[in-house]
Amino acid sequence: MPAPTAGRRVAPLTWRVARLARRRVETQTAQTLVLDAPGWPGHLPGQHLDLRLTAADGYQAARSYSLAGPADGDRIEVTVQRVTDGEVSPYLIDTYAEGDPVEVRGPVGGWFVWRTDETAPVLLVAGGSGVVPLMAMVRARRAEGSRTPFRLVYSVRTPDDAIYADELRRRARDDRGLDVAYVYTRRAPQGWPGEPHRLGLADLGRHGWPPQVQPLCYVCGPTGFVETVADLLVGLGHPSRRVRTERFGPTG
Repeated sequence: MPAPTAGRRVAPLTWRVARLARRRVETQTAQTLVLDAPGWPGHLPGQHLDLRLTAADGYQAARSYSLAGPADGDRIEVTVQRVTDGEVSPYLIDTYAEGDPVEVRGPVGGWFVWRTDETAPVLLVAGGSGVVPLMAMVRARRAEGSRTPFRLVYSVRTPDDAIYADELRRRARDDRGLDVAYVYTRRAPQGWPGEPHRLGLADLGRHGWPPQVQPLCYVCGPTGFVETVADLLVGLGHPSRRVRTERFGPTG
């Protein structure tokens, strides 16, 4: 993140109370929570927030979640993937009800963002739920009427694990300049060319941008996935300064 300008005061992040407005089921293990957060200061696509729960006995648990959509006043969205034996995600998916409060703090992050005045082609590479901040970029592009060409390469285990599958299908059809390609690692849909495999050099070469057009590359997913893809992109000739990464892993 760029350092603040000398002499410039940066307002500290503060916790604010948000309430669940509605939810959308994305997959069997992932849901999008639409929150009303009065006083939300706005955000850039790619940023995230901290979310905090407080139990009746005062115990608190906080997690970071990527913002799933562009700025929309006081309304924000996060997509939560259930974590086996998790402490926060099962509550948010199974128990958290409309109107219930939760604390949020943000936005956080200044490097892994896409600004709508950017004109360079964009390559988005997602592994699993790493598609969430990249989807915020896709949605912001459409909302701003940007003509910047986007390519999304999305690696998932099976078709059932693809978050936002229906929306991505519509956008690939209707949003001019957006291409979406999938790589399946466990089970592919009928008619998909090839066998399930881990995303590799050939996939990036086939579905990504050539380095000569100097795209901005955003890679998000589990740590091992992100490190592998970043190395592959640099190996293909993309300058490391134009490969931006965001990774996640188990908490605790």
